[in-house]
Amino acid sequence: MDTRKITTPRGEFNLREGGKKDGFPVVMLHGWPETSYCWEGVAKHLNPSLRIIAPDLRGLGDSERTMKMEAYQKVELAKDIISLLDTIDINEFFLAGHDWGGIVAQELALLVPERVKRLVILNIAVLTNPVGTMEARSVIFSTGGVPFWYQYFQQMPILPETMIKGNENVWVRFFFGQAGKDGTIDPKALEEYVRCYSIENTPATAAFYYRSMQLDAAHWVTLAPKKFPMPGLYIHGTRDTVIIPAFLNHIEDGFESIEVKTVDAAHFLQEEKPKEVAQLMNDFLK
Repeated sequence: MDTRKITTPRGEFNLREGGKKDGFPVVMLHGWPETSYCWEGVAKHLNPSLRIIAPDLRGLGDSERTMKMEAYQKVELAKDIISLLDTIDINEFFLAGHDWGGIVAQELALLVPERVKRLVILNIAVLTNPVGTMEARSVIFSTGGVPFWYQYFQQMPILPETMIKGNENVWVRFFFGQAGKDGTIDPKALEEYVRCYSIENTPATAAFYYRSMQLDAAHWVTLAPKKFPMPGLYIHGTRDTVIIPAFLNHIEDGFESIEVKTVDAAHFLQEEKPKEVAQLMNDFLK
């Protein structure tokens, strides 16, 4: 995909674009510790009639680094994307998000439901399904909560900034596990993530995604009674050790209409199995 920088009223953001320039837009939001590059594999297999729009979220990729924790509340990140789309004159669109990008996508879909025609979520908790989320967390904490260690580490003051700087290569590659070591995930993708994590202040801005969870939590309580009105698709990588299958319990309670599909992959399913993920999206985004 091609890249360009977009200056919006909320800041400067890096943007990847592909597909048909006058096609119906599909906005794809990445998670941590990735960038918009994570959608390159999927983009090769998506319906060529779609216009692909994949921005780097604030504080990651080549978008601006803002040294203020409040800017990383997920509803604020959603407002960033709305501002970007307004700047490039995109009104209605399909929306997809993985990991933190999946949370931002959900916030966005609840802010402007009339603009989001279909919603795809990959391997992240559903904000309108608190019961399923609590059940999943109970399962994880019953064995000590170890899968969440990196979230607690990044909430600590000073430590991420001090310990990750200079060790970005080891830090980033660790989270992609065997799929990153054996080439299942594109080696160029990992190089790109290491490069972007090595940009000044990134250990801090990436940590703000987790430090701001205390602010997010109070807001998310208010979302529990809501339902997503647009058709939804949840694609789950079944070998994920953090977003375990229990997160999908009661998922239908949070949507007017939801399909659930599974892929034999771990957390970074769109990078491990891009063709399979793209096919599921193509079947749904019509």
